[in-house]
Amino acid sequence: MPPGSEMRERSPLTAPPAPTVTYRTLPGALSRGTLAAFGFGRQAADHDDPRWLRVALEPLGSGLEEVWEVDAEVTCGRDGDLRWSRGGGWLFVAVECRESDHGGTEAAADHAYGLLSRFVAACDERHVQRIWNYLDAINEGSGDDERYKRFCTGRIRGMGDVFAQGFPAATAIGHHGDPGLLQVYLLATDRPGTRVENPRQVSAWRYPRQYGRTPPSFARATLLPADDVLAISGTAAVVGHASAHAGDMAAQLGETLRNLDMLLVTSGLPAGFDRLAPLKVYVRHPQDEPVVRAFAARHLPDAPLLLVHGDICRSELLVEIDGWRYRA
Repeated sequence: MPPGSEMRERSPLTAPPAPTVTYRTLPGALSRGTLAAFGFGRQAADHDDPRWLRVALEPLGSGLEEVWEVDAEVTCGRDGDLRWSRGGGWLFVAVECRESDHGGTEAAADHAYGLLSRFVAACDERHVQRIWNYLDAINEGSGDDERYKRFCTGRIRGMGDVFAQGFPAATAIGHHGDPGLLQVYLLATDRPGTRVENPRQVSAWRYPRQYGRTPPSFARATLLPADDVLAISGTAAVVGHASAHAGDMAAQLGETLRNLDMLLVTSGLPAGFDRLAPLKVYVRHPQDEPVVRAFAARHLPDAPLLLVHGDICRSELLVEIDGWRYRA
């Protein structure tokens, strides 16, 4: 276990209120309290505002925007490949770069994480809670040459000392958009969160050698500093360290939900995913959308859902879910 992964004592009264995450159907202006906003796919709006990021994942069904808001004035800016915003004790930082500008997948990941790490290290909001990673053709290549495995090696090299206190929650998904485009963004704050692991799964950084030279570097979830919001990593049908139910979407969805439920138990948050639990579902094959929506209607009827077309980091996995669980 990395240093700092254990539970730690904090004063919830001094922790900044977590951003409010919502999905909305109609494009809206970014308010003074918008920390970040995301459109999905080629048809998403494009804004010059540094707080806006068009994610290279196509939506399934009606397109939604994802918006993070804080109860404070937000300032923002750009510096080359990097954009940032801060307010209310929270920091959003994103890097977009092209692999061809840096010598390939591994070097681009090193570049992106180097930019993020150096920027965050100089900020008061230096405690990274959550990271998202999107790269194309994530499963291309075999053995140690698979693109995701190369990404993992470059990522750990670029991290530096920013994550010496433990890895944050994270997602890594393959997009079908602009070839060679790498998008990485994070949420950080001025106090540490609590890393949460799933007893049903081997911690990602302890994966055996079969998963690459460099194991994935993330926690299964992060309990944000006030202990009232769980930031959930990309979660799939993995038991122990092995993928389960290859080729069976319905069974993978059930296993994924069991893993999500266990994270709530481990973190001490209320059971179940309701209107206080916005979830993003990454679906490998768009034709599986009806199966996903039928499962959600039965098991997640009240949870706000955003479905996108994305490849999971293991080729046998068909679906992955991440998101948030608010206590109240």
